[in-house]
Amino acid sequence: MTFSRVPSGARIDATFVAAIVLLALYMPLSHLAFEASSAWSMSLFSINEVGQIMSFALLALALDLVWGYVGMLSLGHGIFFGIGGYMMGMYLLNESYAATHVLPDFMQYMGWSAFPSWWLLFSGLGATVLLCLLAAVAVAAVFGFAAFRSRVNGVYFSIITQALTYALMLLLFVNDVGLGGNNGLTGFTRIAGLDLQRPATQIGLAVVSCLVLAGAYLVSRFVVSSSLGQALVAIRDDEPRMRFLGYRTHVLKLVAWGLSAALAALAGMLYVPQVGIVNPTIVSPTLSIEIAVWVAIGGRGTLIGAVVGAVLVNALKFWLSAAAPSVWPFLLAGVTLLITISMVRGLWGEARGLLHHLPSLARAARAPNTEEPGHA
Repeated sequence: MTFSRVPSGARIDATFVAAIVLLALYMPLSHLAFEASSAWSMSLFSINEVGQIMSFALLALALDLVWGYVGMLSLGHGIFFGIGGYMMGMYLLNESYAATHVLPDFMQYMGWSAFPSWWLLFSGLGATVLLCLLAAVAVAAVFGFAAFRSRVNGVYFSIITQALTYALMLLLFVNDVGLGGNNGLTGFTRIAGLDLQRPATQIGLAVVSCLVLAGAYLVSRFVVSSSLGQALVAIRDDEPRMRFLGYRTHVLKLVAWGLSAALAALAGMLYVPQVGIVNPTIVSPTLSIEIAVWVAIGGRGTLIGAVVGAVLVNALKFWLSAAAPSVWPFLLAGVTLLITISMVRGLWGEARGLLHHLPSLARAARAPNTEEPGHA
């Protein structure tokens, strides 16, 4: 086998997307076509974990779009993840109420006698998705316009985004907000008219998570490969020069920021039906920091690296939390620290660099030895 050619970016992208789609197709097949005892079979628990991990991968992809290609480290992407999660939770409670006509527990606790009329905006899945995306983009636009016009960059941008995340979390803990307080929203039973407890519905959610991730990756790759993406990278590298050349850098950054917010909100909408609950911890500062860790481990500015980092870290987290429940946080922290210190470009960044060096290494290995006999 020779390494005469490095795989092109388009070929790598196609292979990566095909792998995600194949995973989506394999999950229902593995559960239905193989016996539970078979090594090829995936349990409902495993499929549910895959669906959650795909949601986290989409969230990491959203952050890499602005951190890796625009240089804006957001420590507040949990805000958009939470917007998607809570709006999906409101839709799911609408579905449950339509079927049972029983008010959720937190509404009864608050003394409400009827379902809030404004919640009816989220009575349809399509309308909920549209409202969620609009809300996420609107919040991103308001904050982004103020921050980018004021030229808030670097560590100050990161601190502000995390402060806003913490403020939102504290707000959601307040019962009077009407979103369940510290208990959040739960008791979901149906989605799009389907029973959430049915295996087919759970598998379907995991499959949709994979397909949405694949679609979001293609959209993100198209954006970063376009002239807009080149301009964003130029802003990341030298924003003052871009302004000097006449570019309205705050507008370009706002476009990327809005797209990133929409992807993060989609991730929240996919995540909540699969875990069955949404509470204020979904916007905790800890989660927003974890997202940055996933991207750093995988390799920022690569898109694939963000997905790889999120998948590996969360898969390891799920496995360690079951295999070593008392020490898994320390083991996970050690692995994370080891990777970030030894691999500056992240796992995918280092792997991509190795791929580029393989042809030269192969040529050196095949080169004939021209050294004369008797010479050292």
